[in-house]
Amino acid sequence: MLAVSVVSLTSCSSDDDGGNGGSAASGTIKAKIDGSNFTSLEITSFASVQTGGGVTTLVMQGNTQDQAINMIVNGYEGVGTYQLSDDNVFISASYIEPDISNPANTQTWSAPFQDSGIIGEIKISEETSSAVKGTFFFTAKNSNTGGTKEITEGSFNLNKM
Repeated sequence: MLAVSVVSLTSCSSDDDGGNGGSAASGTIKAKIDGSNFTSLEITSFASVQTGGGVTTLVMQGNTQDQAINMIVNGYEGVGTYQLSDDNVFISASYIEPDISNPANTQTWSAPFQDSGIIGEIKISEETSSAVKGTFFFTAKNSNTGGTKEITEGSFNLNKM
């Protein structure tokens, strides 16, 4: 019960401004990774909203053949802004470069990370029974190399599973 209370109290959106929805095509996530364009494949992109133990979680994912962006909002409350901060590890995002031929070489950059402060946000501008739309940005750190990636100009228009 205490864990659920902590999640409920620390996972609230910072405000009700969900932004303008961005420019991602239907069924995709779009962003810049260190300035390079990323657009997920519609067939590998989705949003899922699940409630358990009184806590709602939004999971969003979009992949290409060699890149992926994942975002998780525990304590999801609908349209609004959710900050990525080391003060609230229940909201997270990651950028992944999988290595299919050698999975041990897969590289993952995660946000937030220790002593990161506020390093991004996820804005939900619209949610319907079939889709979630919004924008995002974050700085993510690779725990193996210590290097960072800047994920900017992010937007999503994802179909719900």
